[in-house]
Amino acid sequence: MKLKANRVTLFLMVIPFVILVFLFNYIPLFGWIYAFYDYKPGIPLSQTEFVGLKFFRWAIDEKEDLIRVLTNTLALSLLSILATPLSAIFAIMLNELNSKRFRKFVQTLTTLPNFISWIIVYSLATFMFSSGGLLNEVLMKLHWIEEPTTILGNSDATWWFQTAITVWKSLGWGAIIYLAAIAGIDTELYDAAKVDGAGRFQRILAITVPGIMPTFFVLLLLNIASVLSNGASGFEQNFVFYNSQVGDKIEALDYYVYRVGIATGDVSFGTAIGIAKTLVSVILLFAMNALSKRVRGHSVF
Repeated sequence: MKLKANRVTLFLMVIPFVILVFLFNYIPLFGWIYAFYDYKPGIPLSQTEFVGLKFFRWAIDEKEDLIRVLTNTLALSLLSILATPLSAIFAIMLNELNSKRFRKFVQTLTTLPNFISWIIVYSLATFMFSSGGLLNEVLMKLHWIEEPTTILGNSDATWWFQTAITVWKSLGWGAIIYLAAIAGIDTELYDAAKVDGAGRFQRILAITVPGIMPTFFVLLLLNIASVLSNGASGFEQNFVFYNSQVGDKIEALDYYVYRVGIATGDVSFGTAIGIAKTLVSVILLFAMNALSKRVRGHSVF
């Protein structure tokens, strides 16, 4: 009876979150219907012409823009995926610190950027890296450069710069998951390794790394499945850092959908692109889940 009562309590605690997910993730799917109509804002849908797959075919015709946008999206996502091990490495380094006070300080300091809005991040980046920013002033006073440069307006460095900012913002937050996985490793394994004469680095390779590997693979596969959404940052980062000088390199798929569907008012075409992106992401998720089951013997869900 006690177990049953606990299950009921847990179920009641989950209900508000299920309702929120339903309201914000499933009810908006009704808007997909606009992709099949030649919708104009202000005109009721009942008075709008049904055009079927016209806007999906239109997306194929606009292949030059889509190829450029997809290239940016895949490049940014691939760099983000390549940086995935950094959170695991950072978590291992934190776990090896002897001073608990210093460990908590570093963890808090590196986790805080996750809670900073992208608007503030952009303001900090402007303060540091703009042509009149702190970095240029220091380099010019040291006579390392003669003229100021701006990374924010350098299209050749856009992918790398945006990836670096993403890593800075998410490193500490991502390490929390790995620290939880490390905490779940049986401490007797470390004691046994010490008795056998294993050093700190050997214990990390033989115990810690295998212990967090399942967590690493789950997060990696989820990142691959969300490759068309640029991972965690997605639209917000592209939106605040977008400017005419780097627009050809920073405009990813989500920003393209916003620009077409909201900024220019072509709701139907933007919705069609969004539907295609969602379907591809779902296919990737199930494909990665099947691959995980085949390779590792365990599926993600």
